[in-house]
Amino acid sequence: MNESPWRGSRALSIVLVAGVALLQACVTSRVEDSREGLTGISSDESVVIMAKSYHVGNETEDNYITCIEDALARGKNGLNVIPHKQFVDALFPWFEPRTAPADTRGLPALMERPGVADKIEEQGVRYIIWLDGDTDKVAGGGSLSCAAGPGGGGCFGFAWWQKDADYSASVWDLEGLESAGTVSADVSGTSFLPALVVPIPLIARTQAAACKGLASQLRIFIVADEEAT
Repeated sequence: MNESPWRGSRALSIVLVAGVALLQACVTSRVEDSREGLTGISSDESVVIMAKSYHVGNETEDNYITCIEDALARGKNGLNVIPHKQFVDALFPWFEPRTAPADTRGLPALMERPGVADKIEEQGVRYIIWLDGDTDKVAGGGSLSCAAGPGGGGCFGFAWWQKDADYSASVWDLEGLESAGTVSADVSGTSFLPALVVPIPLIARTQAAACKGLASQLRIFIVADEEAT
């Protein structure tokens, strides 16, 4: 007796549904720091997060900067964070991309500019944190097809993609006009999109994980107290 097409389709559906149930987005992360000097911050001191171009025409994403700002300021142990746009406007034009110092060796000369030191002191900025990096799709595969007809429609197939979020933060101490060190976060995530009539996205939030990990480590690094988390 021949097996009906319906039974074969139902068996395939059961296998696919079981497979989808076992899938989950996968994220791996590594966060580390390299200290060059002592740090600490008082209640009347602030930090500012800035984007550092790592190659011409591409800067760290604004939404990632905002995420770090929010994460550092959040909670009972939150830091005083000056919004980066507010800081750039107040110090115009000295922290525009073309005029900002490339490293701490340019800080003494910058602080001697008329009004620069006064503006920084007025906002209570102790640390400038330069963010560098981005989130890129590095791999992917699979296939997904969708169709519609008189009896309805749906999608069938399986797709996946991998994204890497690689960011570093250089911490400049304006009190000593020197580099305090760097904190980096490298997060890799694989997302899946299985579809059996209805696509079921299983998304790896790599950028969000990189933001959370980097901000948490930055707070420890600046406060110099692991209990601050």
